[in-house]
Amino acid sequence: MYQRILVPTDGSALSKKAVKSAVELAASVGAEVIALNVVPRYPRSYFEGGLAVSTAEVARVEKQWTEHGQALAEEVGKAAEKAGVKARAITVRSDLVAEAILAAARKNRCDLVVMASHGRKGIKRLLLGSETQHVLTHGNIPVLVLR
Repeated sequence: MYQRILVPTDGSALSKKAVKSAVELAASVGAEVIALNVVPRYPRSYFEGGLAVSTAEVARVEKQWTEHGQALAEEVGKAAEKAGVKARAITVRSDLVAEAILAAARKNRCDLVVMASHGRKGIKRLLLGSETQHVLTHGNIPVLVLR
């Protein structure tokens, strides 16, 4: 049925629910879990009056975020392996989360994405956007959405 299941995680309670479901599904069908954390790039403001941050400080912060993201992905990998599921943990740096998820799914030849959705509606959805919605509408593989 499925051979590789991609599960994006940010460490939130909602994404942990998606991780649990992805691991259980992978165990039941003998699939591999690919745990993904997307790390944002350090915001750089070019507006007048913005605080100048040194290149070294930006690199330090980005390294810290990447290490934290990798730790989150590895935590998922350990949970999967504890359940007897083969797993890989990957971290990518991008400000376009949904695009990074889709690219990781293509690169790792995943045949399912399992992810959570906050289920925002109305103006909150309009203002905050929906990474899950973007993955659903722009991807070409099945997506299991959990709330």
